[in-house]
Order: sequence, then structure tokens, then C-alpha cells
Amino acid sequence: MASTLWVGTRKGAFALRADARRNRWKLAGPQFLGHIVHHIVQDPREPKVLLMAAKTGHLGPTVFRSEDRGRTWREALQPPAFRKAAEGEVARAVQRVFWLTPGHPSQSGTWYAGSSPAGLFRSEDGGVRWQPVAGFNDHPMRPQWVRFGTPDGEFLHSILIDPRDSRHLYVAVSIGGIFESTDGGADWTPLNEGVEADFLPDPAAPFGHDPHCVALHPLMPDRLYHQNHCGLYRLDRPGRRWIRVGKAMPKKVGDVGFPIVLHPMDADGAWVFPMDGRTVWPRTAIDGKPAVYRTRDAGATWRRLDRGLPKSQAWFTVLRQAMCTDQHARTGLYFGTTGGDVWASRNEGESWRGIARHLPEIYSVTHAG
Repeated sequence: MASTLWVGTRKGAFALRADARRNRWKLAGPQFLGHIVHHIVQDPREPKVLLMAAKTGHLGPTVFRSEDRGRTWREALQPPAFRKAAEGEVARAVQRVFWLTPGHPSQSGTWYAGSSPAGLFRSEDGGVRWQPVAGFNDHPMRPQWVRFGTPDGEFLHSILIDPRDSRHLYVAVSIGGIFESTDGGADWTPLNEGVEADFLPDPAAPFGHDPHCVALHPLMPDRLYHQNHCGLYRLDRPGRRWIRVGKAMPKKVGDVGFPIVLHPMDADGAWVFPMDGRTVWPRTAIDGKPAVYRTRDAGATWRRLDRGLPKSQAWFTVLRQAMCTDQHARTGLYFGTTGGDVWASRNEGESWRGIARHLPEIYSVTHAG
């Protein structure tokens, strides 16, 4: 099985391609040098197709499409944009196209995109033309759901589709919370019960939360995991209350980070990359000693995995889109750092080695077959 990692960075896109045994990796690129690349995603329905979310210098945010596995790209004819503001209404403009998700397997050509400020967009022609999803963007409760952003802005991310039902969607907003639709995006309800929010006047508020990343397991779609500004959670539907499984993490490590990645063949398996979440929020590896933590029992216990990683003085972290798995029988695990390095494991995180160095700050790492 071929393995390609697409790496989106603050200064362009890179590709890492491996031999069949994933022993040797070859770095290609950059493409779009100098452009901010937030996300690059392969279409599982058409593997030759890739979409890229980018901010192209002074030309602004857009989406690019490739039909030849990333050799050439064409810009969307109609990039994601909010509807025109009515008279007397405050206008909204997309500042970044931040997240991309292919639609349901039954919906060839359908894609979703999340933006900053928080907006949801849909394309039904493979990413060439995009339309705003009015059910979320113009929901009467949206001004209350999304009242303020993170220090880096306001983002809609983690767009998830139930593989059993194309009309069942989840999205996350930083800061706003997790929201669910059961009618294809026409209406939405908050899904944040049990999530702590120590930065809010009411820590148990139904919205106003800061989810960092949410993941749904494809083989067990009623199970979701969630890395939050205030901890690490699991939800088993049809329940609506999240359980803070991060309490099982070592107290000196805590349960704050950006990414959470699920084992592709095991709904009880997941990996996270904790970061220093103390009061001043350094957002670096804890004590400069980076490590991945893995659970094999749905969050009941966690184990540190750091063999091969720097032992000290490594002050980076891993952003929410910058960690992924591959589809090999022995699952490979990969992450890119804010320091510009890419790390790989062929044995589910038991040992690590660097496969790329000195890239620009890495925003995303995704696997393409």
C-alpha cells in the first residue's frame, strides 16, 4: 500500500512519500510557497482528487482542487463566502478556510468546509463552487452560540458525518461548542452537556465551550472523542453527556492538547499529544519533553509513548489537524510540529523517528493512499 503524507504549513504545501515498507520517505515541494495551507484532504470516493484550504497572500482565503493526486491544482470558481449582508446587518467575510471534510459516501462530489469566523459551507460539485449552509450560519441562536474567539480567532472545525446517515452531522466551534444536526444542516442543537468550561461565568453552560478537536469512529459511529480546552472527553450515543476520560491521565501531564486521533480498526483506541495547559498557556510540550499518550480501553487508562522523541529541550506542540494515522495492517501514526518537523511511527506509537526537518510551522498532516 502506498503512503503519502500531505503537510500543510504556514509557508506552503509539502508531500512525504514512502516506500512500501514505510522505511524511506522522500520530501517533495513546496507547492504554493509562501501561502498559508490549513488543510489538505484526499477524497476517499475518488482517490485521485484532493482539496486544499489555503490563504493565498493578499488574494485571501480559497480552496484548490487537484484531480491528479496533487501534481496540479485549480482554484475554486466560487470559494466559500458568507451571504451578502442585509441592510443594517453587520457583514461577515471569510478570513480563512480552515477545515475540509468529504461528504457521505453516497454523495459523490459533496464536500463541507469550515471557516474563520465560524461558518459552514457545502459544495456539491467536488469543491468547485461553494454555498453557505444557512441553517448554521444564519441560525437565530448563532450570535449567542459564538460570542468570542480564541486568541488566534474563531474557527469552525471537526465537521463529522455519520456514515449511516448523510443527514446526521456534527461540527465544532472554537469558541462556541459542539453542535449536532439530524436534518442535513437545516437546524442545529448544542451537544456540550458534561463538558467543563472554567473560563465561563457558568462552567456548565450549554454553549460557549472551546472544543479543540472532535472525532467520530467510523466503525462505531455512536462513539465520539473530544479534546477540549478543558479536558479530554468521550461520548457514547444516544447519550448526550460527555465523560471526562482525561481524568485518567497523569496529573502532572493533564489532559489538555489539540489533536485526538482514533485507531482505524478499534473504537477503544485513541492517541493524543498533551501540551502544557497551565494558567499562562505555554502551548508547548510539557517541560520540553514531548510524548504521545495512547488508550486501548476507551480512555479508562493512558500510556506514555516517547521512545525516539527528544528527551528534553523540545518546546513544540502539535496542532489539531497535524496528527493522523494510515490504513496499513500495522497502523502507522504521524504528527507534525509547530517547530516544522514530522515524526512517524510504524508500530502504533511504540517508537518514533523523524522523517522531515526544518519545515515551516506545520498546520496539518493528512494521509492519502
